[in-house]
Amino acid sequence: MEKFVRIIFFLFLVISFSCEDQTFIIQCSDCTAEEPLTAELSADLDPNYYYESLVQIWEGNLEDSILVGRYPSYSKTFSQSVVLNKKYTITATYITHNGTIIAVDSATPRVKYEKAQCEEPCFYIYDTKCNLKLKYYN
Repeated sequence: MEKFVRIIFFLFLVISFSCEDQTFIIQCSDCTAEEPLTAELSADLDPNYYYESLVQIWEGNLEDSILVGRYPSYSKTFSQSVVLNKKYTITATYITHNGTIIAVDSATPRVKYEKAQCEEPCFYIYDTKCNLKLKYYN
């Protein structure tokens, strides 16, 4: 009996953490009839910093050092058009009275063809948002 319970528990874990596509609910208003080639990579910046932030976009991982662009930002959000199906790492540099803080996040914008959730089949872009807000303040 104990082996049976262990096998069931193991199967439950395998199914729970499998790499299969996760079904998710999409908003049909964000769909397009034609397949997109680019996506808007967006980042939420820290609202407590009203000074200029330096946003940098890197292709791949940060340690790959492939800089796509540097952009000064004075707002709470940032967006930039990027190519689909590539990983991007985005950083925001904040200057504080105690020094410099760099927030890092990454995303891989992808497109999915959805047949069932909307009235008409359409293309939906996902994984385009990054969070560059600071958790702790000096």
